[in-house]
Amino acid sequence: MRPRRALLYMPGTDWRKIEKATTLAVDSICIDLEDGVALNRKQEGRETIVKALGELDFGRSEKLVRVNPTGSGLQQDDLAAIIPSKPQGIVLPKVNTAADIQAVTEKLNKFQGADAIYLIAIVETAQGIVNLKEISHASVRLSALIFGAEDFAGDIGAMRTPEAWEVFYARSAVVTHAAAANLPAIDMVSADFRDLEALEAEARQGAGMGFVGKQIIHPNQVPVTHKAFTPSESEVAAARELVEAFEQHQKEGTGAFAVDGKMVDMPMIRSAERVLARAGWGK
Repeated sequence: MRPRRALLYMPGTDWRKIEKATTLAVDSICIDLEDGVALNRKQEGRETIVKALGELDFGRSEKLVRVNPTGSGLQQDDLAAIIPSKPQGIVLPKVNTAADIQAVTEKLNKFQGADAIYLIAIVETAQGIVNLKEISHASVRLSALIFGAEDFAGDIGAMRTPEAWEVFYARSAVVTHAAAANLPAIDMVSADFRDLEALEAEARQGAGMGFVGKQIIHPNQVPVTHKAFTPSESEVAAARELVEAFEQHQKEGTGAFAVDGKMVDMPMIRSAERVLARAGWGK
């Protein structure tokens, strides 16, 4: 699983911001053709993104493009422009059904040289949440799920609050269905990019819920978000102790065992192994 601790959106019409993003060593850069681009500048955005994918060195950052949603009348032109430039992944917003993903999968399957392009689905509507089981198994190209809190709250008529209880059920549903499909889940945006303390608290909460990373909208959010989704030294040490103890007991033919007075089972071992895998992110 590749690191996606921070997924940074950059507007598709702003060359300077896209170029800046490539210098930040952020895990994922998502150049946006949807909300970040005005209706009368979509074609300009497509051309700028094609140029960026062809000319800029993204380093170790994941190269993603968010296209417009199914039914917008814009997605077909987005895909026709973007697919030949071969981003690593295409982010699909407002995914309501498995068919939304399957339609794009079919387009990719017909395009020579697009075998390696994967899809990431943003689930941000009530219909999308209800259809999560089908969405999460819609395509072999599906690489991750993203939860979009702002659009979801608007769709159900909820008022967004700092505590985010109004989106807690949907947020939990996304991470649960992603795990059931063996997919990573990426958490919601913190809209106030100046409040880094709130960002850190929300990111740590998301990590505790099982998300592997978070969507962000400003370069200042990168270090805080990366840190929040990277295990601490004490967490790594505890995970390593647990895995080593398990391996030793397996060699000795011992089944159940205890560490620090607590019985150890396989879910705990798998969790520890995930901590150790995440510890190498960004190195």
